[in-house]
This record gives sequence, C-alpha cells and structure tokens, in this order.
Amino acid sequence: MAESKNFIHQIIDEELLPEGRVNGKTIHTRFPPEPNGYLHIGHAKALEIDFGTAEAYNGMCNLRMDDTNPTKEDVEFVEAIMEDIHWLGHDWGDRFFYASDYFDKMYEYAVELIRKGLAYVCELTPEQMHEMRGDTQTPATSPFRDRPVEESLDLFARMKAGEFEDGAMTLRARIDLTSGNFNMRDPVIYRINHLPHHRTGNKWCIYPMYDFAHPIEDALEGITHSLCSLEFESHRPLYDWVVNNISVECKPRQIEFARLGITHTVLSKRKLRAMIEAGTVTGWDDPRMPTLCGLRRRGYTPESIHNFSEKNGVAKVNSVVDFAFLEYCLREDLNANAKRAMAVIHPIKLIIDNYPSGKREEFDVENNPQDESAGTRKVPFSRELYIESEDFMEVPAQKYFRLYPGNEVRLKSAYIVKCKGCDKDSDGNVIAVHCEYDASSRGGNPADGRKIKSTIHWVDANDCVDAEIRLYDRLFTTEQPDLADCNYLDFINPDSLTVVTGAKVERSLAKAAPSDRFQFLRTGYFCADSKDSGPNHLVFNRAVSLKDSYKPQ
Repeated sequence: MAESKNFIHQIIDEELLPEGRVNGKTIHTRFPPEPNGYLHIGHAKALEIDFGTAEAYNGMCNLRMDDTNPTKEDVEFVEAIMEDIHWLGHDWGDRFFYASDYFDKMYEYAVELIRKGLAYVCELTPEQMHEMRGDTQTPATSPFRDRPVEESLDLFARMKAGEFEDGAMTLRARIDLTSGNFNMRDPVIYRINHLPHHRTGNKWCIYPMYDFAHPIEDALEGITHSLCSLEFESHRPLYDWVVNNISVECKPRQIEFARLGITHTVLSKRKLRAMIEAGTVTGWDDPRMPTLCGLRRRGYTPESIHNFSEKNGVAKVNSVVDFAFLEYCLREDLNANAKRAMAVIHPIKLIIDNYPSGKREEFDVENNPQDESAGTRKVPFSRELYIESEDFMEVPAQKYFRLYPGNEVRLKSAYIVKCKGCDKDSDGNVIAVHCEYDASSRGGNPADGRKIKSTIHWVDANDCVDAEIRLYDRLFTTEQPDLADCNYLDFINPDSLTVVTGAKVERSLAKAAPSDRFQFLRTGYFCADSKDSGPNHLVFNRAVSLKDSYKPQ
C-alpha cells in the first residue's frame, strides 16, 4: 500500500482494506485526453495524477483518446499527445485505446436502457429542450418521455441507419425530471451527426455524449478509479447511474480533484486555437504557449513540470498559481543541471592593447559549479574579445562598477583588465572598447590582492559563432486574461518575443541539441530551438531569466 500523500491516496488506502471496495484488485486508472488539440500545463497535472497514482500503487494506467466527437479529432493531436506523455516519462504499455473502440458496445448498452424503460427517443430541438428544462422550483418536462419502448427502439435503429437529419432526434436517459442536479434531468446520451469520424469513417452517424460514453469506457477497461477534474463533480451521479444500469461487471469510482489555473495565460484549447488562427502565435508549439510542446521547445524540462505539479499538490478547491512559480521550478532544476556557457547577446568589441598580437591561450572554465562531476571545458582567449555592450559606459552611472575609463574589471576565469577608452563611429556610437590587461592576474586573481568589484563574461572574437537569440516573456500583460467580462486578446504582451540577431556564443554551442540546456552566464537559461536552429543558423530560446524576485511560500 502506498504512503498516503493526498486525499485520493487516502480514499484508495481505505478501499484496499480487507472490507474495501477494491481489496485484492490492482489499482487501475486512465488518462483520457480529447484529441482536438495539444496538451497544456493544466493537462500535465491531470496526467501526473492519473499515471502517478497508478505508479504509486504498482498499478496500471491506460491511455485512451476520447474521440466521441467527429468534428474535432485529428491524428496529428493523437501523435502529439503520445509524444508529450512519453516526454514526461510515463508509459501506458499495451493499454492504448480509443473511445471509438467501444461504439458498438455503447450502442448495445443504449438499446439495453431503452428496453429497460430507462431511455427514450426525443424529438425536441436543443432550444425547446432548454425551454422545458425547468428551474430549481419547476421540474423539466418532455412530451416524449412516455414514448413506448418499441417505438423508441425503432426510432433509435433508424437514427443509426441515417434516416434523420442532424438535430432531428436525440436519445435521452429517463432518470428524474425533478432532480436538483440538472445533469440528471433526462440528459441526452446520443445525438445525430453525419460527419465522418477519423477512425470509423461513415460507419456511424450517431455518437454518444461524453457523460454516457466515459463511464462505459472505464467499466469495459476495468478501471478502478476514474480521476477527473472538479468540473465533473456534478456529473458523478450520472456516471454512477450509467454503470449501475447497464450490464457491466466493473463498477469504477469517479473522484474529482481541483483544476490548476496559472496567471498570465489561458488554458482553454478553443482560445489557444484562436490565437493560432489569428497569427498571434506561430502554432501549438510556439514557445510562448502553455502547451507541453511549446514549453519543451522553450527549454522546460520534464523534471521542472514534475516538481511544479508535485509542489502544487492535489486539492479539492480550484486555485490559480503565479506563472512565476512555474519559472521558479524550472530555474531550480536548470541551476542544478544545466551546462554553463558564455554568450554575448548585444556584443561590442573589447581590444586588449597590451596583449601580444597573435597570442592564443585557453582557460579552464567550470561546466557547472553546482555539479563537481560536470568537469571543466577549455575556452579560447586572444587579444580581441566580445563583451556585452551594457558592460561599458563612457560616463558611468552611480554605483556602476563595470568598464569605464580608468576602472578595472575581472574577465571571467581569465585576467583583470583596466579600461583605457573607446572608439566611436561617425554618429558617436561606441564600436570598440580599449583596455590593458594585468599579465600577473591569470585566472582573474590579482597578485597584490586588490579588490575587483565586478566580473564580466566574454567570448573570443576569433573563435566564436553568430547566433539568433529569442527572448521570451509572458504572453499576457494581465494576471487573469481569462476573465469572462474581457477579451483576452486585448491583453497580448507586445514584448512577449524579442529577437536579437548577431549575438556571439562559444563555438562549442554550434553542436547544441534541443535537449541541451545552458546557463548563459549573467543572462539566463537557454536551449537550441528544436525547429529553426541548425549548424549554419544557431537559434537559442530563453527558457527563463537568471534571477527573479519570486520566492515560494
């Protein structure tokens, strides 16, 4: 038995006791995404709960595509979902299913309910059904509720045969028109839709509603615990009604957990799709998107997503988490594991006037100070270097300790240099900074022990490569763009992407793979773009800035 860490585990622990509902059984969960878009960070929490619960109890977790709606599904989304789950380190073995695998059985169970007098064919339009649904003081009504069983069986068979147009009829469960839970007021369980399905083609023109299909899928697969988000809590009585009124042996239990919202983003697939169609972002994998493929392309790691989900816990009340906490989890992971590299994003040339022309040497630089096993790398050094343009000011601001005429700085792991002045172009722009080095300070340590207040990074001008740097920021300027009384597109951050060309990076980065993440010293954490970066055109995405004021509670 697993150690209880959340309320779901506590329920399972109780049910595994000798007198419990699942005593002696293998804990069996499922992850049932709808293949009408890409998984996002909100799905990651559900995914971690479904697969994580099974793993905690040495059980099983199925992957099942909820493809009951033929108007939305696409094979592209199926493949992307599988890739994302594997990226997070989970696997479903041979337990991969589609809801459409069970269309024949669902039809049989619908017929069974009709025969039992628990379902009937209704000819109300959606508008009429809404008008007749009643309110908390008034029961719903349906003129077709007492339709004879044989008549409903005949009409349902003709619905299946394609005799009626879309919307002409539905099959409704016959439950309780007076129920305070409107999901139980004779809900629709089948509707007509003549669109072809991506797997079954034109075999079906009637499709089950999710609330009818899902409990059947769970029961047929032997699911012990159907874990879902809190929005389905009011649907649980219908879930139980379905499995208790059809001839299935397995009676799964539905348990709801709270969804996780995140500031400065939207998690509705409809809204994410709208941003793609409007050209606000370049696609589902745009690094500004909250999709798992977008986060992966930006530089997020599976470990950071795991930590984010684990630290947020499993709750019973919906909450909104600061996006900065997601960034904190990534920064924490990359600080411990990312390789270090020197990259100059806004380069300006630094010329060491007294360094011998033609001389070349190398310095040992740590790959990761947090990890002794990471070792060191050789970084070349010569008379001409590139430094960040912001590391020089001809007229320094107050408390500015970097390069300005007469001031000394330490070049990371190399020498101490003193600024002598600068060259400018005809417009007065600085194009090169001149300095002299202290030859006795190799490694950055002055022989006389004098204090050097600032250390700056650099790259060798004769042994570096150009790169495009993409600096990403939050996609929205407001914390809650998803509020119902506003248009979320009005809050798109115009500075969510800044592209810098002509950056200079260590030559070794030319071989960087998308899975390689780096801390660019003093700048942030970056990875090579999985789509656009190549040996002849390096592109690095900033995953997260180096520092942030956010501290977890």
